[in-house]
Amino acid sequence: MLLTEVLPTVQQLSRNDKLHLVRILVDELDATNEIAPFEPNKVYHIYTPYNMYGVAHLLMEAFEKAKPKEGKVE
Repeated sequence: MLLTEVLPTVQQLSRNDKLHLVRILVDELDATNEIAPFEPNKVYHIYTPYNMYGVAHLLMEAFEKAKPKEGKVE
């Protein structure tokens, strides 16, 4: 069945029925596990620069070391 065939019927539904339909479709998508490769109840660590004091200084030092010296051709 094509979306163009279903859409006119869906548009005639009440607001509550549309919400119910959305929930059904989301549950169906969630059940396929194609959109969320994460395992349930597993902890995933996210690494960010937040509270990483001193990292900016180390990064600046790395840039200074990598910068070509004046008069030196590489």
